[in-house]
Amino acid sequence: MVTIETAVALVISGMLVGFVNTMAAGGTIISMTLFMALGLPIVEASGTNRIAVVLQNLVSSFTFRRQNLLNIKTAMCLAVPVVMGVIIGAQFSMVVSERVFSIFFATGLVLMALMMLLKPDLWLKGREGGIRRMSPLSFFLLVLTGFYGGSVYVGLGYFLIAIFVMGLGYDLLKANALKSFMAFATTPFSLVIYMMHGQVNYTYGLIHAVGNIIGAYLAAHYASALGNNFIRWLLIAIIVISLLDTLNIVDLNALVRGLL
Repeated sequence: MVTIETAVALVISGMLVGFVNTMAAGGTIISMTLFMALGLPIVEASGTNRIAVVLQNLVSSFTFRRQNLLNIKTAMCLAVPVVMGVIIGAQFSMVVSERVFSIFFATGLVLMALMMLLKPDLWLKGREGGIRRMSPLSFFLLVLTGFYGGSVYVGLGYFLIAIFVMGLGYDLLKANALKSFMAFATTPFSLVIYMMHGQVNYTYGLIHAVGNIIGAYLAAHYASALGNNFIRWLLIAIIVISLLDTLNIVDLNALVRGLL
């Protein structure tokens, strides 16, 4: 039974996650931190998070398409290697121990923090030059990124944006729209695998998704560069807290239960 306090926390955090993910990337760490603090094992938290990911990015992709920032045909072609990686990554997360998954999760957090600290302009500025065809290297990197998304997912958007901007020559706005579509089109494949293995908490996932949808809608309409720096430092703070919890230095479960 979900208490009113827990439901409110799930919706409010979902709004923040939806806004951050649509505006840039990386908000999933908020979801994962909250789910684990509420007592979900790390693999189940990862599976539960994917419900909100699908619905959130459906809304943002539709909005970006209406703004002529998203070419569906091109996006579907680019999604093929990502789907391949997602399916392999999701299966991988089902067969490894929770400790190994935690190591992958912590590694993803560190990589994400380094991206934001060392390359803060990567998702703020585009790259000059025209759009390029998908090379074998770009194809491989998209498969590898899909593998990461199918298993850990946290910070996936940063890696996708890096490939679309630096590798394929898209400007930031179109790269961000493509990133949203990738998440919408590919996440259901991993979600089904998590569902088949009983690693999804539907109640938490659906309540959290309500907030995600609201946040994604607001961000797709009103996101501005003014808030990017604030979001970056907010996420860095959350990453540090989550790493401390993953390494058992702090007990977020007890902290959140005390607040709720």
